[in-house]
Amino acid sequence: MAFELPDLPYAHDALAENGMSRETLEFHHDLHHKAYVDNGNKLIAGTEWEGKSLEDIVAGSYESGSVAQNGVFNNASQHWNHCQFWEMMGPGNSSIPSELEEKIKDSFGSTESFKDQFVAAGVGQFGSGWCWLVADSDGSLKVTKTENGVNPLCFGQTALLGCDIWEHSYYIDFRNKRPAYISNFLDNLVNWENVAQRLG
Repeated sequence: MAFELPDLPYAHDALAENGMSRETLEFHHDLHHKAYVDNGNKLIAGTEWEGKSLEDIVAGSYESGSVAQNGVFNNASQHWNHCQFWEMMGPGNSSIPSELEEKIKDSFGSTESFKDQFVAAGVGQFGSGWCWLVADSDGSLKVTKTENGVNPLCFGQTALLGCDIWEHSYYIDFRNKRPAYISNFLDNLVNWENVAQRLG
């Protein structure tokens, strides 16, 4: 199945008031994400991966323990990550639905503690990567971090929320202030209804 660049679920300037500028989304979605799509399509053409689902390509091409992943995985995983990322955000300040909030409190003690752990995971990831709120195979919620394009699919986990901590995601708006970017993401950009729907 050929990769396709999805349209953003909102206008390029829809998140500007909440801390993600039109310029960032133009670079991030229109250039960076498009590059993963274009490069991925070139790499899977004529291979065993052509015709498979994006999720199957990500899980099947992942090389456990390898920081320098292969090109198919890098582009497929980053395509998948970004497709989720755009949907996990939205304009307006949505509140956390009660069922999700209770699960977060059960797992982390409080929403504040969850946010602290999420920010710490993102700040603590050396170099490029992602920080995540995931549902593990036993249903428990955890905060994790991954390098480069590695994502929860690689570990049999369900991605509930992911924050892109590659510099192209925040440098235009926040320069080198990664902690402020992640805190703003949690407080002003997350579409919590989308996160709650991922609980299944």
